[in-house]
Amino acid sequence: QVQLVESGGGSVQAGGSLRLSCVVSGYAINNMYKGWFRQAPGKQREWVSGITTGNGRTYYADSARGRFTISTDNAKNTVSLQMNGLKPEDTAMYYCAAGTRGAYDLSRASYYDYWGQGTQVTVSS
Repeated sequence: QVQLVESGGGSVQAGGSLRLSCVVSGYAINNMYKGWFRQAPGKQREWVSGITTGNGRTYYADSARGRFTISTDNAKNTVSLQMNGLKPEDTAMYYCAAGTRGAYDLSRASYYDYWGQGTQVTVSS
């Protein structure tokens, strides 16, 4: 059984940083594509960042590019999201997700088979 557990959320002031972590159990993450999504109250879930299976190429939404960094630690079976320069509009519940399909689109939630429970990020101005 594959499980994803996020941690690292919290409350920070604008300009601050947080590092989200997602520990995956039940499957080796180097054989999975991984992503981070977020959902603010009253808004649709949106993709933030993703990393491919194998070569581990990273991709970012425009809102995250230049401020956020996704990374993996295969030894710890963990995927992380370093968030710098946080803005109030980054306030949301953040979810990590993973999948094992042969073909996928990192930016689309429907391609992910496994999801964490979410961790709240709140950025005050």
